Parts: sequence; structure tokens; C-alpha cells
Amino acid sequence: MSAIFGVNLLITPTDSMITEITNEAIGSGGSPLNITANFYFGIVSTIVLAGVAAVVSARLIEPRLGTYVPPSHGIVGAVPAMTEEPVVDDISEAKGLRYAMWAMLACFVAIALLTLPPGAPLRDGETGAIIGATPFMAALIFLIALIFLICGIAYGLGAKTIGSANDVVGAISTTFASLGGLILMFLMIAQFIAFFNYTKLPQVIAGGLAHLLERMDVNDVLLLIGFILVIALLDIIIPGSMPKWAIFAPIFVPLFMRLGIAPQTVLAAYRIGDSPMNVITPLMVYLPFILIVAQRYEKNTGIGTIISLMIPYTIILLVLWIIFFVAWYLIGIPLGPGYSVGV
Repeated sequence: MSAIFGVNLLITPTDSMITEITNEAIGSGGSPLNITANFYFGIVSTIVLAGVAAVVSARLIEPRLGTYVPPSHGIVGAVPAMTEEPVVDDISEAKGLRYAMWAMLACFVAIALLTLPPGAPLRDGETGAIIGATPFMAALIFLIALIFLICGIAYGLGAKTIGSANDVVGAISTTFASLGGLILMFLMIAQFIAFFNYTKLPQVIAGGLAHLLERMDVNDVLLLIGFILVIALLDIIIPGSMPKWAIFAPIFVPLFMRLGIAPQTVLAAYRIGDSPMNVITPLMVYLPFILIVAQRYEKNTGIGTIISLMIPYTIILLVLWIIFFVAWYLIGIPLGPGYSVGV
């Protein structure tokens, strides 16, 4: 979920990009980090916080929602299908799933051939890198969408729910017909964010809070907690992980290095502050989509309803994650292979 966005069980493209931003901020003042600088911390945080989120969902969120009683006429706000949904028996469904599996494997093989060999078109033309500012990363969203499209068509052919190109176009049209409100909301949010960034208010607020944190005469633990809270507050107005770190890293990384706190520790603290507020900021890019989906089941759902349901996740995860980080810092457990919490 978005409230635990900053960590993962595996290395992700985001890790690569925020690590590179951190290295730019380190400059010649210290040794650059590699992508595994927070690897151990990320794995343990993911497991622990996933359990916490599951408990919050079961004990706090689900009881507030009550029992869902579907309306007799179907899901509220659902767009009627252009044609009656075909009935798929177990044999046809199994065949469709096999077709989809082979289609997915074929897509993976094709992407591997375009990415892995030296000089492949999806590698960086100069460095030969795959991760980073490369054609592969730029095309990642398109590749994922293409895989889903191909697998869906393969399933339809195997299950006999698709018989012609018109059926494919009809299914796509039906899906996009329900997204009109979402697209309009994205347009309004995009205009607000563009105007907000044009005013330079995020940079002004970030700089002011950075100077305030620098003047605080406190020990390392309280300073790191203050940094996490500053990032959490600013995440409300700058929810993007990489744009925010591009603004803050040149300020905070050298600052903490002068105070004897290692860059990998600052990066781990940034991951904490960057995540829990994602689910309650109105500027989160996924919020309109979540709202549209929720309104299909409860037409009176608004942004306030969604945010109020997410507040327990934000508060509990942020508090427990800070406690977990402080314990990790005080014990001195390595954050990643070869990276301790100290300099």
C-alpha cells in the first residue's frame, strides 16, 4: 500500500533513483552509496509494517465499514456492458489461463531480448545500463500495459470470449467508458499541482523547515525524528518521492553528514517520512482512482470519507515505524550489506 511505499522486499527502480539523487548530494564529501544501502532495513520494515497494516485493517477499518449489502440492481454507478458477458465453463477458463500464461512468458522473453544483451535497444546507449534514466525505465509503464493487453487477448482467445478484433475493441471501450470522471478529476488536479509548483511554495517551505531543523540543538535521535516529521508534513504538498528528495537531499544529506550521521541513515529516515502520509494527501495521484472505485459501491463516498478511513493507517504506521527505526539505530544493526547506521 502507499503508506509503506518507501520499502520493499526487493530492489525497485525507485531505490535506484533516490540512491542516485543521494549520491549527487554527497558529492566529493563522502563515499557514494549503492542501491543496497537500505536493503536489510527495507526487508524487515516491509514484513513488520505489512503485519501492522493487516491488523489495522481487520481491527479498525473493517468494523467502521459495516456489512456491505449490494443493491438489487447491481453495483451503483457501474457502466452497463455493451454486450452480455459470455458464460465461461471450467474447461474453457483453464484453456484461457494456459494461453495467458504462455503469452506472458513470450512477453518476458521478448523484453529480455530487448534488454539483456549488450547493445540491446532498451539499454542506455552510452553506459549500457538497464536501471536508471534508460529506455527500459522510460518504457516500463507501457511495457506493463502491453503485457496485460496481450495476456487478456490470449485469455479471451483460449476461453472463446473473444472471436474477432471488434470484440477486443468493444472490451477496451467498455473499460474506458467508466473512466470519464476519473480523467476529468486528473485534469483538475494536474492544473492545481502545476500552478502550485509554479509559485515555488514547495521549495520555500522546504528551505525554511530545513533551516529550522539545522538550528535545533538536539541529539542525533531527536534530530532524525524531527527530519522524519518534516518530510511527513511536506509529503502532504509534495507527494512524489523522487521530486521531493531531489529538493531535500542537497539540503539534508550534507547537513547530517556534518553532524556525523551517515547518508544511508538519512536515506532510511527519508523512506519513513515519505510513505505514511501518502494515503491522506489530496494530491496523491491514486486518490481519484480510489474514489471512483469506491463510488461504484457507495455513491455517497467522497474524498473526505476516503481520507478519514486512511488516517488510522497514517498515524499508527508512522508512530510504530519511527519507534522501529530508533530501535534499529540505537542497536546499530546494518541498514544494508556493508552499510551501518554510523558514518
